[in-house]
Amino acid sequence: MKAAAVKVLVVKLSSLGDVVHAMPAVQDLLRAVPQAQVDWVVESAFAPLVARCHGVARVITCDLRRWRKAPLAPQTRAEWRAFKTALQREAYDAVIDLQGLTKSALVSWLARTAPQGHRFGLANQTDGSSFEAPARWVADVPIALEPHVHAVQRSRLLCAAALGYTVTGPAVFGLQPGGLAAPAPAGGGANAPAARRPCVALVHGSSRADKQWPVASWVELGRRLNGSGFSVALAHGNAAEQATSQAIAAALDDAWVWPSMGLDALVDTMAGCAGVVGVDSGLSHIAVALDLPHVQIYNFDTAWRTGPHNGASADLPRQVSVFATPQPSVDVVWRAWERLAPPVQSP
Repeated sequence: MKAAAVKVLVVKLSSLGDVVHAMPAVQDLLRAVPQAQVDWVVESAFAPLVARCHGVARVITCDLRRWRKAPLAPQTRAEWRAFKTALQREAYDAVIDLQGLTKSALVSWLARTAPQGHRFGLANQTDGSSFEAPARWVADVPIALEPHVHAVQRSRLLCAAALGYTVTGPAVFGLQPGGLAAPAPAGGGANAPAARRPCVALVHGSSRADKQWPVASWVELGRRLNGSGFSVALAHGNAAEQATSQAIAAALDDAWVWPSMGLDALVDTMAGCAGVVGVDSGLSHIAVALDLPHVQIYNFDTAWRTGPHNGASADLPRQVSVFATPQPSVDVVWRAWERLAPPVQSP
């Protein structure tokens, strides 16, 4: 399997955080097998992110979430045929299902393998993750993993077992920003002073209400950031989150509500920030992948599974998680940020 010109297909369809967590597996693979061609199947909504992952040769998009809502519609049938054609263009030496669901197993089954190629997948569920039995049945080589494993390590270990190498060192995501960053308003946001200051992005949105942090806490954190020399940027992914961003910004002296933008532009805009504070969400995981100073807020004790690692040095972490119930206090989050915060230069 370590011969030159090995063709590998990674199947990781969704969601945003899960796609981010799979990126280090690609970097490991390319270090172990430098001549490998790595293609990736992903839902089209997340394709701009995968396109920024170093080493991915081809991004194959699908829209299974949308197609299943109208499976017999002419548009669905046409798009499905186009997807199968793109998927089956290459014959792969290894098809690796990193998701472990029925939908990802279907994609793995449809993909073509080379004469000596194999389909690899999970043999078991790991703690806190989703897993469906067809993923094991479709895999030619089901791989059993220790159940108590971080989401990043799960993908890294699965790829390593499939291609016969050992996982070593801290996770490297290989997320490469492009040139689509949104321009900051002159002087910052609508409430900002004349001089530009380093910007800290606040990621308050989550698809789960029980993962969110109170608006009053975001306002207090924003005021402390303003008082210590930082501008505040506020991200949002839908109209409700945008309204929350605007409410927080209205209470601050220096705040910028980001415009609505695509995932690629959002990555590029976040890459220019001095740091990020956010709840457990896909955007927060992007901050980790960009190696920004980052505090991730947890209302549940699940950071061991999805939260940031301490990077190459536990003594000098770039990202940390904070946890408390019903939620961490502003003081706790602020102390965590102070440990990571870059120095602010006087304008």
